[in-house]
Amino acid sequence: MRPHHDGSELYVSDPAPGLGDTVSVFVRVPRGTGVSRVHMRWVRDGEPVFTSAVVDRRGPGGDTWWRADLPVHNPVTTYRFLLGTTRGMRWLTGMGLTTHDVPDATDFRVVAHPPPPSWSRGAVVYQIFPDRFAASTERALPDWAVAADWNDPVVRGPDALRTMYGGDLDGIVRHLDHITGLGANTVYLTPFFPARSNHRYDATTFDHVDPLLGGDRALERLSAAARDRGVRLLGDLTTNHTGDAHEWFPHEKELYYIRPDGGYESWRGEPTLPKLNWGSDELRRRFARIVRHWLSEPYSLDGWRIDVANMTARLGADDFTHEVATLLRQAMHDVHPDGLLIAEHTHDASSDLDRDGWHGTMNYSGFTRPVWSWLRAADLPFDSFLGVPEEVPVADAAAVSATMSAFAAQMSWRSWTTSWQLLGSHDTARIRTVVGSEQRQEVAAGLLFTLPGTPMVFAGDELGLTGADNESARVPMRWDAPVLGFYRDLIALRRSSPALRSGGLRWAHADGDSLMFLRESADQSLLVLARRSPGPPFRLAGLIPGTTSENIYGGARPLYTEPDGSTVIDGYGPTFQVWSVRS
Repeated sequence: MRPHHDGSELYVSDPAPGLGDTVSVFVRVPRGTGVSRVHMRWVRDGEPVFTSAVVDRRGPGGDTWWRADLPVHNPVTTYRFLLGTTRGMRWLTGMGLTTHDVPDATDFRVVAHPPPPSWSRGAVVYQIFPDRFAASTERALPDWAVAADWNDPVVRGPDALRTMYGGDLDGIVRHLDHITGLGANTVYLTPFFPARSNHRYDATTFDHVDPLLGGDRALERLSAAARDRGVRLLGDLTTNHTGDAHEWFPHEKELYYIRPDGGYESWRGEPTLPKLNWGSDELRRRFARIVRHWLSEPYSLDGWRIDVANMTARLGADDFTHEVATLLRQAMHDVHPDGLLIAEHTHDASSDLDRDGWHGTMNYSGFTRPVWSWLRAADLPFDSFLGVPEEVPVADAAAVSATMSAFAAQMSWRSWTTSWQLLGSHDTARIRTVVGSEQRQEVAAGLLFTLPGTPMVFAGDELGLTGADNESARVPMRWDAPVLGFYRDLIALRRSSPALRSGGLRWAHADGDSLMFLRESADQSLLVLARRSPGPPFRLAGLIPGTTSENIYGGARPLYTEPDGSTVIDGYGPTFQVWSVRS
């Protein structure tokens, strides 16, 4: 039996219940496993309670579905299953099936806090670093900036953060058809506030759009053009720090951590980024206003990505992060009840999720790093990953599924699926540089668009742009480069497939060069193969006997399942294949 890591309707009758509701939760037991009884252990007010499950139905492949009724008594209600088998008792949690007890942190969970917006389940996010996307006109630069022509190589050294290529918001408007033609339906902009760098995470005010990007009216135009095309628009808000040229600093000392000697705390010791003090009620009031302002007409943003959310409101004994997340979410809901709030974490975010705050995270640790480790090229032109000082490790497929399972087991299914899965961003090397070839980039993109979670594409990945670190990865868009066709095809497949948008996950095979899994909804079942290299054929078991699965991506032959529920998977590669499984 394999873990299902699933809070979709297949396994939970209502993934978004209210307090006091009762939901039905299910366990699928494959045939031949000898399971004769199932108990659900759930936690009520901190105390474990056991409920016997009953047989609900039998599936077409001989699987038995057991059902238990779960009262949603607490805002987060955790549960696991105890299975009685011919070989003894087994626990089933988000970590899978074990013969030994495991911590409650791996339990499945049902969350009664208000859910993420329904539109996020079908979102394909396209990240834009405005200075490097497209320019509509030339503008005079301030004295701190250094001008670069669009086709100049990315600058290194002391001028790197001051170099401006001139991209602006009206340039994005001119290329919205590129984004919609790709199939993306949500645009995430890195900060658009005035600053003294090209990345703009050192804001000088939160009250206006940078004139270098076209000012407030340019954001109005972009918002209107996006709405006309059915595209959502998300902003990027820096809540941990401001720039040292911000209008609040250093005059309003209560808003920052100012020491008695006149020094101050800053982001990772960087003096240009003084740290905000969320113990200040005035700071909380101001940020609530800022959130509401940009989500209201005429700008009408659809939500925020929160920069370094893991550090926001944390310093020494101070830890207001959960209060701040709740405050920002409530401010957003005041003007945009259907808004999305995504937190940046570059490591384990589970302790900050499943509350009434962030809807999800940028899933670097649970997705990006394991995919990089499996598909990385033999030689990499860099030796770190988001601050980890050693080279990206070399992992096999079993390590990929184990890592993803470990992180998924620490949070609810809805937090996992709302979180952004990404192959890279403005803070990392480009995926093409990591994997080293177009063939392996297709495998990586295949995983991005078929595994659970919200896929996020950094602008230019679809063109095969390269870069070995965050600076070189911020190369301006090459508008004369052709789009890699598999991006369009995979996005179209995801958006047309109920199982990929909202279905559950079952790992089917993970060994060395081959990774296989099933995505299943009530209406569809898909079998996915990712191979990083050629290898020997292998036999896959556990499918529905006597069926034919038609290939819908990748061009492989149909799969014919033997009476014992097995089929042979060919050994070609690198390849990415998807089959529609008949039930």
